[in-house]
Amino acid sequence: MKSLNKVEQKQEYFPITSVCRADLEGIGFNTKNVDDSTMSELASKMADAYCDQDFWIDLEILAEDLDIKKLKK
Repeated sequence: MKSLNKVEQKQEYFPITSVCRADLEGIGFNTKNVDDSTMSELASKMADAYCDQDFWIDLEILAEDLDIKKLKK
């Protein structure tokens, strides 16, 4: 019987975070009438805000902290 060689496929994307109604409730919002569409729009706007603000700065700082090497120029 031949052994099967598994080809390890690299994962392309890794989730960073999520948002849920409990997050909103935790900071005082009433989510009783907040539908999934509104939650999805909130998540999209939060992702945009994070990418526009700190994402790229944090990415570099944290990658260096984890000793991920930069390409040589």
